[in-house]
Amino acid sequence: MIRLTEIKLPLNHNEDAIGQAIVDKLKIKPEQLHSYNVFKRGYDARKKTAILLIYTLDIEVDNEAALLDTFTKDQHVKQAPDTSYKFVAQAPKNLSERPVVIGFGPCGLFAGLVLAQMGFNPIILERGKEVRERTKDTFGFWRKRTLNTESNVQFGEGGAGTFSDGKLYSQVKDPKHYGRKVITEFVEAGAPEEILYVSKPHIGTFKLVTMIEKMRARIIELGGEIRFSTRVDDIHLEDGQVTGLTLSNGEKLDTRHVVLAVGHSARDTFKMIHDKGIYVEAKPFSVGFRIEHKQSMIDECRFGTNAGNPILGSADYKLVHHCDNGRTVYSFCMCPGGTVVAATSEEGRVVTNGMSQYSRSERNANSAIVVGISPEQDFPGNPLAGIDLQRKLEEQAYELGGRNYDAPAQLIGDFLKGKSSSDLGEVQPSYTPGIKLTDLSKVLPQFAIDALREAIPAFNKQIRGFSTNDGLLTGVETRTSSPISIKRDKTFQSINTKGLYPAGEGAGYAGGILSAGIDGIKAAEAVALSMLESA
Repeated sequence: MIRLTEIKLPLNHNEDAIGQAIVDKLKIKPEQLHSYNVFKRGYDARKKTAILLIYTLDIEVDNEAALLDTFTKDQHVKQAPDTSYKFVAQAPKNLSERPVVIGFGPCGLFAGLVLAQMGFNPIILERGKEVRERTKDTFGFWRKRTLNTESNVQFGEGGAGTFSDGKLYSQVKDPKHYGRKVITEFVEAGAPEEILYVSKPHIGTFKLVTMIEKMRARIIELGGEIRFSTRVDDIHLEDGQVTGLTLSNGEKLDTRHVVLAVGHSARDTFKMIHDKGIYVEAKPFSVGFRIEHKQSMIDECRFGTNAGNPILGSADYKLVHHCDNGRTVYSFCMCPGGTVVAATSEEGRVVTNGMSQYSRSERNANSAIVVGISPEQDFPGNPLAGIDLQRKLEEQAYELGGRNYDAPAQLIGDFLKGKSSSDLGEVQPSYTPGIKLTDLSKVLPQFAIDALREAIPAFNKQIRGFSTNDGLLTGVETRTSSPISIKRDKTFQSINTKGLYPAGEGAGYAGGILSAGIDGIKAAEAVALSMLESA
């Protein structure tokens, strides 16, 4: 097949326009075009009155090789790459050991799935509950303020990504097209087929729940085992080699191959592995607030009179500002038509995150607006110092919110003026259990407050109305990424612990559902090849 890129058509083009664009581009007769498939569709909204759709197309034509020869200097006409997934190994029939995957978020899910597909019968351990029970616990916390520290937004089947916008795009390099494997598996599990081709695919929480259940069933069908409410309390080591695990129920599990895919909030696990002497180092992350505006305002700013077009959907944004004090402020995890959610996993702390359903039909847009921080500058000391800082900020938010899991909040205008808020404006908060209007400058370090006060008006130059008085800030956002990195070598094993495969967000190697899934596949391949060598 031939791949065409950068095929641009008007937003409301007719059905025949794509075929005609192919014919025109390649200078062929219509009968020479046998078929085409939309590989990707994005849009260019820089000119709001003339928004363009941008297509990447895979096509079948007569005399493909000869046609490609005539376009050797055109970078937008190439041989279509093979994006199908190739398994690197197949388990031997006399397999005497079962690999273990710790964590059943996106990384653990795909590590377990690929190991099962290769016949290695993985055991997957998840400290939280299966996804439907976990959903009940999470909504119970949001409605009744009753926190289950082992079953919440952070812990349980599906990981933190289950209660998010379900974004499936990433900027990681992916030369082997692992991302296509991730998205294809999601479609087979019931995700909308459009995620195969839209430029910024998303799924939403409720669809993710059903999909994860189907993928769990597939892993079990292939010989895998999944144990819920099972936390790993100890890793057994002999001469720098993993030999087994101790589980929260006291059981000892023998294995020499462990994928550690615990996510960015498994703070007790991070402490345990650090205490065991497994190499861990602090890494940068970001802190800030959730910001809410009316989604209709964002749509109008981005799309003008085309706001509401079903192809465009709810508008998003991505913003960055480099501040005078040397800090960088940026938007993160933007959720169009979504809600701000309570995302703590520990008692006496308040954490915010964002979530959307597939429809993205809620009245508000929200995003994290965060400031980058680093261990060298902001939390020097031991490798776990970033966790201590996160906890401190979350505790301050809990205190400022009234010690009942309400989140502290402030109108954007009041925050910029440096005065406490007392009344809401046009933007109604989406956060549950609730918010308490206050002065958010008491939550973050002064350098972060200064940076945010500079950045928000700067963002208003890109999105008019961004610094509106009535917009709302809610705090505190601390779980943007893992505060540690568990270093690994080219075999994907810990640099000082053989048989331990740190992977995903918690280990510092991913950021989001897609990149975590990709990293899980890579970890599964590394485990499979190692097990074949030692079989």
